[in-house]
Amino acid sequence: MMDLYGRPGMGWMWIFWILIVVGLVLLIILLARLVGGVVSGRGAGGTRATGGSRAREILAERYARGELTGDEYREGLRTLNEAEG
Repeated sequence: MMDLYGRPGMGWMWIFWILIVVGLVLLIILLARLVGGVVSGRGAGGTRATGGSRAREILAERYARGELTGDEYREGLRTLNEAEG
């Protein structure tokens, strides 16, 4: 098949462009879902972390890094428990 300029082999080029457009649309959808998950507070598992559980995670991370003593960690847990109910 010849194109408008008489070059052979350009007849299937439209399939390439369709694949490019479909790939870009899929990439945009994937990025939107990833950004939407981060913005909405969903973790890697897809579950929304509550404020109390996220606070406990931060407290545990700080304790694990040595930023808090055992007494400070327990006091933080006690404070979170009191705040929840």
